[in-house]
Amino acid sequence: MKCYFAKKHLFTFVFLLVTALQFSQQSIIDTSILTDFNNAIQLYNNKAYAAAQKSLLKVIKNSEKSSNLNADAAYFKAMCALKLQQTDADKKVLDFVEKYPNSTKKNQAFFNVANYYFANQKPAYALKWYQKVNKEVISGENRKELNFKSGYSLLVSGDLSSAKNLFLPLINDGKYGNDARYYYGFIAYKLEDYGLAESTLKEIADSDSYKAEISYYLLDISFKSGKFERCIKIGEELLKDKKRKDSSEISKIVGESYFNLENYLAAIPFLKSYKGKNGKLNNTDYYQLGFAFFKQNNFQNAIAHFNKIIDQKNAVSQNAYYHLAECYLKIGKKNEALNAFKTASEMDFSVKIKEDAALNYAKLSYEEGNPFENVADVLQNYLKNYPTSTSYKEINQLVVYSYIHQQDYEGALNYLKKKKSEDNAALTLEVSLYRGIQLLNDQKFTEALPYFTISKKSLVAEIYQKGYYWEAETLYRLGNYEEALTKFISASILEKSSKTEELQLIDYNLGYCYFKLNKYSEGIRSFKTLLQKNGLENDLKNDATLRLADSYYSISNFSDAMKLYQIVVNELCSGADYAQYQIGMSHGFRGENVQKINTLKKVVNNFDNSDLKDDALFQLAITFTALKKSKEAHEAYDRLQKSYPKSVFIPKALVRQGLLYYNENENAKALEKFKLTASKFPNSSDALEAVNNAKNIYIDEDKLDEYVAWTKTLPFVNMSESELEKSSFTIVERKYFDDNNNQNTIISLTKYLKNFPEGVNALKANYYLATTYFNEKEFDNAIPYFEKVLKAGQSNYGEDSLAKLAEIQLSKQNYDAAIPLLERLEQEAYEVENSAFAQSNLMKSYYNKNAHEKALAFAKKVLSKIGIDASLELDAKTIIARSSFKISDFETSKEYYQTIDKKAVGELKAEILYYESYFQNQEKAYEKSNEIVKKLIAEYASYKYWGVRSYVIMGKNYYGLNDAYQATFILENVIKNFKQYEDVVKEAQIELTKIKETEAKTNNSINPQIKN
Repeated sequence: MKCYFAKKHLFTFVFLLVTALQFSQQSIIDTSILTDFNNAIQLYNNKAYAAAQKSLLKVIKNSEKSSNLNADAAYFKAMCALKLQQTDADKKVLDFVEKYPNSTKKNQAFFNVANYYFANQKPAYALKWYQKVNKEVISGENRKELNFKSGYSLLVSGDLSSAKNLFLPLINDGKYGNDARYYYGFIAYKLEDYGLAESTLKEIADSDSYKAEISYYLLDISFKSGKFERCIKIGEELLKDKKRKDSSEISKIVGESYFNLENYLAAIPFLKSYKGKNGKLNNTDYYQLGFAFFKQNNFQNAIAHFNKIIDQKNAVSQNAYYHLAECYLKIGKKNEALNAFKTASEMDFSVKIKEDAALNYAKLSYEEGNPFENVADVLQNYLKNYPTSTSYKEINQLVVYSYIHQQDYEGALNYLKKKKSEDNAALTLEVSLYRGIQLLNDQKFTEALPYFTISKKSLVAEIYQKGYYWEAETLYRLGNYEEALTKFISASILEKSSKTEELQLIDYNLGYCYFKLNKYSEGIRSFKTLLQKNGLENDLKNDATLRLADSYYSISNFSDAMKLYQIVVNELCSGADYAQYQIGMSHGFRGENVQKINTLKKVVNNFDNSDLKDDALFQLAITFTALKKSKEAHEAYDRLQKSYPKSVFIPKALVRQGLLYYNENENAKALEKFKLTASKFPNSSDALEAVNNAKNIYIDEDKLDEYVAWTKTLPFVNMSESELEKSSFTIVERKYFDDNNNQNTIISLTKYLKNFPEGVNALKANYYLATTYFNEKEFDNAIPYFEKVLKAGQSNYGEDSLAKLAEIQLSKQNYDAAIPLLERLEQEAYEVENSAFAQSNLMKSYYNKNAHEKALAFAKKVLSKIGIDASLELDAKTIIARSSFKISDFETSKEYYQTIDKKAVGELKAEILYYESYFQNQEKAYEKSNEIVKKLIAEYASYKYWGVRSYVIMGKNYYGLNDAYQATFILENVIKNFKQYEDVVKEAQIELTKIKETEAKTNNSINPQIKN
């Protein structure tokens, strides 16, 4: 709308020079004042307003206050203020009116001010002054002008009805008619009185001033009246004028007309030509384009427009989401369709669409998995909301299978318990097996056991056979070897007729049970049977070979043992250093000391990362001593003490080297070793032996007084040790080993330590008491006694105390306390299991402390060992993958996640899939990343945290694929449904805000500040 009148009719004030003024009230006229006034008026007419105002002030000052001259001067002074746009111009006019209320120029003053503002395109200001004008005292022509300009000002101010009433009397006026008619018709158009608008505007449709605007209004009126064919004909004709500024709006009318006539193909180019308001389309615009493409089976283009519709809930969006879901199905994108059906099913604008969308949502949830809701819940909600649906029976059958499909076996069992039937009873036995395996994989052995026991009741061979096997395996992992053996024997009977994969290697399990129970002959039989089978994996074959060799070794069949150990050494398999060491020990037991020495030297020199080097050096020293090769023996002892100062063999090595010196009559050197043993390892049995050996030297040298003086400095040596202490400890120790009532043992040990806190056996008693508390899981009570054992120095009980105390602190997640214990255990451990335990938990503890560089160092140290346990290897590689990611070494992280992928199960597998999707997203491989997320959700739904995190990545992927709907749907559902994961919700909110801010730049329907 334009103010054409304002352009054509700029008002001016024309004042004729007044040469003589007659003032009937005055008898004498001051000619000089009159001259000043006339000069001021001349300046005013010449637009010298500042000079005129100055002269008028002089006139006002010198003229009579009540004179007409004074009043006229005040009037023109106010007009000058108005012309000069002085801030107090309004006030000066009002002051004039107040001071001269009877002035004939009062009405003219109001009119002039209003016209001035009108001419300067300030209609709101103008209207205020127009409303002050008294219409009764102005001329007819001025009254028309007043009505027209007041009407226009009201129109601009939004008071359409009042404006319409002022324009109506003017529509036939010669001067204002066309303009008034245009505005009258325009107002009728805005008030949706299309019949009046059309009849009014048609009369001036050919007017040069309004032709373009009127043609659009008439076109739009035809559209709103449902005259679509006419709109198309006229609109296409208008669009031939390429210079039209409203071609975008006309294209919209033509496009929507074709759309309403269901000629969608013809509608598309016109709808695409519409640029929106201020360059932005709205959701309805996107819907029409999307639906038009949908009707042409152009599903990709339909999706590209439907998925722009976000941030609103109305009938348009419900329809759009339903059709969007259909489009996704047409191109095979079921996950995307699921999301769109869900959104459509949550709106009530169309009941039919709502129910059909809910049905499709339920079915797709079962087929594809559902990240935001439990699939079984979705299915059951459908049954609840639509109990009369023709699909009721179909959906009911899918409920149980949905639990199984998502590996939510606990949920399946709970549902089956409530829905009892013969079929469900049989299914309960099968699901119990799956639940047991799930718990077993999560290291929850005690919880898993009863599920396997239940599954054995199944009449399905595969189910009960697996139940037998996994029940036995669980008992083995719990350390109940006798019962495990019995169960494995029962399972082995089934193996002959079974094709169940687990039972094919039952001899391996039997062999281990026999081995753990020291039934070596039976173990040999089982391991040999296993090794005769073809197609064994290398790791399994290698491990079975070692255990078979160990079994021969344990029954002193060293010849067969060495042959098997040599196979492992030759093939450099895992445990090759152990096999080499065992060959050396076998030679020793056969009296082949030279061969023993040569073999043990290989352990020391050929295996850089072996944990058995200190063992080999100790055995070398003992063997050299037996062969009376004292020099070589001393070299071995010295190398052991220098290279492995924290080895468990150090106290024994010191005592034995001291005896070697004693036998060589080097008493001073012998005494040095004995004293070193007593000082560094007090309370140990080696220290007591060293004291006794030193006593012999002092006696030989007739220095018994020195011996007595020395032993007084040793708190663990009591020359007057009472028989009472010995007897008391004997009783306590018997209880420790024989009494199954741990509480009785605790009472006895506590009493002993109270009576003999510094007794010879106090160290052992502290260890026994700590271990008993540990077994009773009274960890807080165990801690101080383990600490006393460790404080006493290196002893036979130190390693186990370190391991158990570290385990306690780890269970409390007290990593600050656990780490120094683990570091010490790693250095001092003799048992391979303890060393592996220390290294494994050091890397985990440092990771949990966010000390990722140290975690990486320990993980790499673990992997450098030969023959490490498969689970430890997996842990180490996992830590490297995680820590590398934390320090932004993404290439290494990606490499190690790929390495552990094949061996990972359960939650670790879910984690790997998450990071795999993350790396693909970073490489802009959005489709591939989404496929990985779908796999995670479908196969590892029970690990909810990783699924939720992966859906944030999926949201990013969809936005990278220009699918704003899917992106916002996913992120909004993460925020809505998973508030327990605060870190994930925060990330999702950030991404959602970014997307909405970007989309709002091209879509008028989106307000990033409003949260749905």
